[in-house]
This record gives sequence, C-alpha cells and structure tokens, in this order.
Amino acid sequence: MDSAQPQPQVLKTAWRWWNHAAAYEGGLRATRRLLGVLWEFVRDSTPERLRQRFGDADYDWDYRVNTTSGAVGWRDRLLGMFHSAYQPTEPVAFHEMLDALQRASNLDFYGFTFVDLGSGKGRTLLMASDYPFRRIVGVELLPSLHEIAVENLRLYKSESQKCFALESICGDATDFPFPDEPLVVFLFNPFGEAGMRRVIASLQESLKSHPRPGYVLYHNPLLEYAVSESAVLRKIGGGEQYSVFGNS
Repeated sequence: MDSAQPQPQVLKTAWRWWNHAAAYEGGLRATRRLLGVLWEFVRDSTPERLRQRFGDADYDWDYRVNTTSGAVGWRDRLLGMFHSAYQPTEPVAFHEMLDALQRASNLDFYGFTFVDLGSGKGRTLLMASDYPFRRIVGVELLPSLHEIAVENLRLYKSESQKCFALESICGDATDFPFPDEPLVVFLFNPFGEAGMRRVIASLQESLKSHPRPGYVLYHNPLLEYAVSESAVLRKIGGGEQYSVFGNS
C-alpha cells in the first residue's frame, strides 16, 4: 500500500471531483461548487491566511517536528480542497477526546491499536504515543505529507511517550484493511460522504468477522449520521467538537 502509491494529479483529482458532484446534483451546480472551491483556495493563499496557519506551530517548536499546516505547499493545499484539507489536531482537543473515551469505556489502551485515517504529517500519531497503545498506525494519501510524517516519527522525542511502535502508511485510507486487533480509529473528518460510508462499512465488516472491541473518535463530525447508521457502532460520548462511538 505504501511503496507504489503515486502522487495524485491536480487536474485528474478536480475532474473526478466534478464528475462525482455532477452525478448527484447536475453539471451546473457542480460547476458552481467547483468555482467556489477554487475561490476559497485563492482566498486561503493570501499572506494573511498564510500567517494564520502558522498559528498552530507551538507544538512543533516544543518537539522539533514539522506538523503545522502553515508549511504545506500550494499543490497539496489544492489537492486537499478536493479531498480533505490538512489541519493538525490541537493537543488540548486530542487529549480531551482520549480522556472522554477512557471515561465512556474504562479503557486503559493496553492491547489496542490506534489508527488515524488521513494522518497528514503525523501529529496525531505523535500525540497518541503518550498513551500505552500496542501500536500506532497512520494512513495518508499524499506522498509528500506521508514523507514528512515518517521524518517526524523518526525525530520525535518526549518524556511522556509510552508507545514506540509508530508507523505511517502512504495510501488511500478508504482501502485500508483494518487489523484483527482491538481498535481505536481516529477520524478528523477526512472523507466525503461516500468515502466515510465505505470506511464505516469496512470497519463494521471487520468487527463482525473478527469480534473484538472497536472504537471511533470522530473529530469535527460533519458526517456523524453516516457513522450513527452503523449496525455495530453506537454513540457513547462526545462534546461540541467530537463524537465517540463504540461496539461494546
């Protein structure tokens, strides 16, 4: 899944996005939406917006890594407009979500595998290593972000680190085969509706085929209804910016 992953092409990605949108809402509305996406990309490229994206760099200064959205190139930002724009999770928000999962399920995380689908530069993988997971896996579509994540995993040092088995995989997260291990799956709104339904269906089938505990942490849950419709997962907690689902 990793070594042969090609770099997505901007025009091909935009064309695929337009065709998918046109199939559901017609060519005219899809074209208007495409122009809106491109206009938002132009606005996001102004000096003021660029400076704002470096506002999340405190974590990088603390740990000497590169996870800020401010250092993402224009090509990857444009691709992100058609997939899911790269935005690292804030440490306070991440630890709040993990604490909520512990309260809702009494987990100690030992024996669990943490999976981040759409892991970008790997900040969430690094923060997850503060917990005693069995192992931590991230899946990122864009090779350039994946390569940065690999370097971040190599450089990261923290006195609070409890898990040292960290891995970044380059590939389409909607095709990721879930390991037959107890799971905590992290989603920062990484897909459109079709991709989300595909991932939840895959996770549901995996949990049915190999019964085991499985949990989903969904940050910025714009498509929460797609997860809630699962026959296996039910909502067990959450807050204003996240939802927690589990099968047990």
